[in-house]
Amino acid sequence: MTLLSFGVKESSTLNNLFTVLNLATICIVLVAGAIKADINNWKISPSDIEPEYKADAGSGGFLPFGYAGIMAGAAKCFYGFVGFDAVATTGEEAKNPQRDIPPRYCHIIDYHIRGLFWHIYSFDHDVALLQTDVYDRMQMPRSPHVFDEIGWTTIKWIVTCGAVFALCTSLLGAMFPLPRVIYAMANDGIIFKPLAKVNAWTKTPLFATIVSGVFSGIMATLFDLDQLIDMMSIGTLLAYTIVAVCVLILRYEMIEAPVYPGLHLKENEKNIDQSLYNNFKEIFNLHNNKYPTAETSRIVNWSIVLYSIFTFLFCAIVIYGQLLIFSEPFYLVGFVISIVVMIGLLVVIARQPVADVKLSFKVPLVPFIPCLSVLFNVYLMLQLDLQTWIRFAVWLIIGFLIYFFYGITYSAENPKRKSKSLASNSHDREVTKF
Repeated sequence: MTLLSFGVKESSTLNNLFTVLNLATICIVLVAGAIKADINNWKISPSDIEPEYKADAGSGGFLPFGYAGIMAGAAKCFYGFVGFDAVATTGEEAKNPQRDIPPRYCHIIDYHIRGLFWHIYSFDHDVALLQTDVYDRMQMPRSPHVFDEIGWTTIKWIVTCGAVFALCTSLLGAMFPLPRVIYAMANDGIIFKPLAKVNAWTKTPLFATIVSGVFSGIMATLFDLDQLIDMMSIGTLLAYTIVAVCVLILRYEMIEAPVYPGLHLKENEKNIDQSLYNNFKEIFNLHNNKYPTAETSRIVNWSIVLYSIFTFLFCAIVIYGQLLIFSEPFYLVGFVISIVVMIGLLVVIARQPVADVKLSFKVPLVPFIPCLSVLFNVYLMLQLDLQTWIRFAVWLIIGFLIYFFYGITYSAENPKRKSKSLASNSHDREVTKF
C-alpha cells in the first residue's frame, strides 16, 4: 500500500523486478521437473494409491476427478486470471492507451510438470505455500518439498525464495487497480467524493489507496484463504459476466442521428400494426433494418435479460441435475426448453442491427463470444459452494445500500445533477462573457 502510494513508476519498477525473479523461478521448476518427469505418474491405478490418500485421490493418475473436477477446479482457480482490471483501469492514466497498454497477459502453468514428477494427489492444497513445519508434520509434499524428496535441496530453497517474490508480485498486481477503480467510481459520484482526490505530490489517489489497503488487511485477517479465493473468483466471474453483457448492450445501442448522415428515421410516419405477425417481424428484424433504433435496442436488452435467466437455469440443471436429466421428465423438459430458448434468443440478438462506431478495441463475433462468456461464467459461478454465495450476497447488499442511499443521488449521471451542472456552466460562461 505504501509503495503504491508513491506512484505508478516507482511501484512498477519493483514489480518488474519481482516478475523477472518469478519467471526465473517458474523456468527452474519447469526445467528441473521435466528432467525428473515420469509419465507413469499419469497412469496410476486406483489399487496402487496409498491408503491414506484413497479418500482424496479420485481415480488416480491423469484427470483423477474427470471433467467435473476440471470445472470445479476452474471455478476455484479463476482468481489466477485476475489482473485484466489492472489493464483496464490504467487506461485513464496512459497517454496513448492503444500503444502503451499491453493487449493481453500470458499465464504460465507448471502444475502439469509437478504432476509428472510427483503424485498429484499427495499435494496438500489447503495449507499455505510457506508453512514448511505444517507440511513436515503432515508429511504431505508441496512443490519445494517435492524437490527435497528427490534430493534437490538447493532447488527447493530457490523455489521457496521465488515463492516470496511471487507473493509480492501478486500483492502489487491485486492492489494496483483497486484504488483506481475506487477513484473512478468516486469521481462519478457513485461512492464518497473524498476518495476521488488525487494527491498533489504523489499524483496518485492517496486516500483511496490507503482505504483499500486497510480494508484488504482487515479481510485477510477475518477470512481464511479458501474463503477469500472463492470470494475473489465469484466476484471476478460476475464482473466478467457484466462486461460481456455491457458489450452486447453497447454494440446494439441506438446511436444519435448525426453519426449516420443522410439517414432519416420516420418513426412518427410509421403505421405500427400491433399484431402478432408484426411483433414477430420486429423481433427477428425481418424488415432488415440497417441501423439500431430505440425499438431494436429494447429488443436486445430484453433478450439479454431472458438469455441470462435461461443460462442460469441451464447451468443449474447441468450441474445439479445431470444424473436426473434422462430419468426425470421435469429436468429433461427444463433442459430442452432452456437450450431452445437460449438458441432462439441468440438468433434474435444476432438479427438486430449493430451500431457502426469506430473503436480502438472491438470484440469480434458479437453476439456469440459475449453470450458464450456469460454461459461459461455462470457455469463456473454455480460450481462454487453455498457459503460463498451467501457471503457474496451480503457483499452485494452492502454495495446496493451504498448506491441507493448515496450513489444514486450524487451520481454524475443523475438527470437533476446534470441539469444543475449545465445551468452552472451556462452561468459561468455568462459571467465570463460579461
